Amino acid sequence: MVFSSLEFLFIFLPTMIICYYLLAPLKNGKFSLLFLFIGSIFFYAYWNLQNTWILIASILVNYIFGIWIHNTNKFRKHIFIFALMCNIGVLMYFKYTNFFINTLNVTCSTQIQTLNIILPLGISFFIFQKIAYLSDIYMYRHDPSNNGLLNFGLFASFFPQLIAGPIVHHKEIMPQFASNSSPAVNWENIYCGFVMLSIGLAKKIILADNLAQIVRYSFDEVGSLTFTEATLASITYSLQLYFDFSGYSDMAIGCALFFNIILPQNFCTPYKSLNIQDFWRRWHITLSRWLRNYLYIPLGGNRSGPIRTLCNLFITFLLGGFWHGAAWTYLLWGAMHGIALAMHRLWLRACSKPVPTTLAWLMTFVFVNFAWIVFRVPNFGRLGKFCDAFLGYNGFMFRANFKEHLLNTLGLPSFTMIHIFVCASFALAVLGRNSSELLSCKDRSLVTLIVPILFAASILQIIMESTIPEFIYFQF
Repeated sequence: MVFSSLEFLFIFLPTMIICYYLLAPLKNGKFSLLFLFIGSIFFYAYWNLQNTWILIASILVNYIFGIWIHNTNKFRKHIFIFALMCNIGVLMYFKYTNFFINTLNVTCSTQIQTLNIILPLGISFFIFQKIAYLSDIYMYRHDPSNNGLLNFGLFASFFPQLIAGPIVHHKEIMPQFASNSSPAVNWENIYCGFVMLSIGLAKKIILADNLAQIVRYSFDEVGSLTFTEATLASITYSLQLYFDFSGYSDMAIGCALFFNIILPQNFCTPYKSLNIQDFWRRWHITLSRWLRNYLYIPLGGNRSGPIRTLCNLFITFLLGGFWHGAAWTYLLWGAMHGIALAMHRLWLRACSKPVPTTLAWLMTFVFVNFAWIVFRVPNFGRLGKFCDAFLGYNGFMFRANFKEHLLNTLGLPSFTMIHIFVCASFALAVLGRNSSELLSCKDRSLVTLIVPILFAASILQIIMESTIPEFIYFQF
């Protein structure tokens, strides 16, 4: 039941909203919160009932660990480390066991059979939330008993952010549940929620899913690419990933607003960035925040001299790349961003003269765009095909069979229309306002006019499609 499915939009979400407010007068809103928790567990179980116990066990075990860490002084550090190892161990088992087995088989010529492991949906996200929660209890003596098991369970399972973020922090979410003692309809939040939901839905259905057809053929099906074909494929994937993931985040923020819960912004027009540091302040903001607070700073941050700072940056993003998936390409992608951030830090120390704005933007986008190729390719062999293409080994112009296949796939009469669609998507990503900026406009009349059209157009395309693609970040 993805956000972009009809059963979510017209059955699950309306049912959750209506029942949430109908139950508000009972027990000072406790029944509303309980219903929201049960509905969130159902939302998760709808995907895979078999792995739902992992989410529930994670909630119960980490709540107990939190109280234990807070209430004890003896062996407090050891309990905290044990709790962290339990969370990391669960993540390592489900996400990386087969990766290590395959790596061992290749490097040592062994023949160990891989395990039949089904990756629980969203495990990377909810494990990171628990690690942050336990770390704050240990470091800052946050009292977990103040919020109770129900509020903690909602923080850990709230369906808008459960599967693919934003990676919410307990200090910004749990107080909202605690203070929501008598939920009342807030029409401003309802309006903003519908705007965010509609914009996110349009990003996913109208933009990302259509761009995905170009990406799928270019990355997975065609044998070799020319320079222009590889350029189109890389830019198209950069746009697809942005519209898909930021679309999910917008829909998550919008859904939460229906319940008067404010989730943090996760994207701020990242392709406007003028350097790689700025990019990571705009892209997947909640992940960047988590990596900074719970990995970079504990490693020493910038407190131990310039060389150690550069090493900490590299290690942080190397592990951040590995968090995305169990593959060497993700490690390489993380290493590339770690090196780029280190080089940017060195540049700031060595040169006070700023790079011209256009050149700074172009350098940043070209690097990020190429790094996304590393992120997307299934293996290094396929990455080599792209490198060959950019070196011109297969020619420079679009080939007839490449254009014909895309036209047949997209059902378009002219290849020029593909160029127009990609260029329009590029302009929206680079020059357009993000969803939060649209909501902050003083005059909302244009937004109010366009949003229902976007919603209707998205619903029409969903009805016309035979399948509903999942969001890209579900695999992470």
